[in-house]
Amino acid sequence: MKPGSKYYPLYQRLSQVEDSSCTFTLAELEICIEGKLPATARQKSSWWANRSKGGNQSQAWIKAGYHVDKVDLEQQQVVFKKFQAEYKIQREDGAIKWEQAAIRALRLHLNLTQSQFAEAMGVRRQTISEWENGVYAPDRSTMKHLGLVAETSAFNPADSYRPPSAE
Repeated sequence: MKPGSKYYPLYQRLSQVEDSSCTFTLAELEICIEGKLPATARQKSSWWANRSKGGNQSQAWIKAGYHVDKVDLEQQQVVFKKFQAEYKIQREDGAIKWEQAAIRALRLHLNLTQSQFAEAMGVRRQTISEWENGVYAPDRSTMKHLGLVAETSAFNPADSYRPPSAE
């Protein structure tokens, strides 16, 4: 979310909200962004879709850790909820078992895309995707490397990890 973009003030506003859910009227959102929402925002609920690769508007709430939970075009209200994906992290002899959920949680903890994480790990982006989707698991030396990355980044989930936001 770039400062100066039309929806940056919405990102800032949502970043300051401490509640897990908040409701705004479309008029309040227009005051927030200091401008008019496009006509499609008032006419089509699809404008409010939670697409990580969507327009600037969806980036505003996603980067702030929220998703649109409900759009009521008749009442002209939008309900945002904090993103609360939960990953069950398994342990074996006290060490993190590097399965798909743990790898994804570590990547999100580091706030990296799959491409960025792949570069840091010295593998292809497709490899990260395959690990996260359970196609195959990393080899033993890579698991040690993941453990070191986790340790140096203060990634130490108890039984689960809730990332600050989703990609």
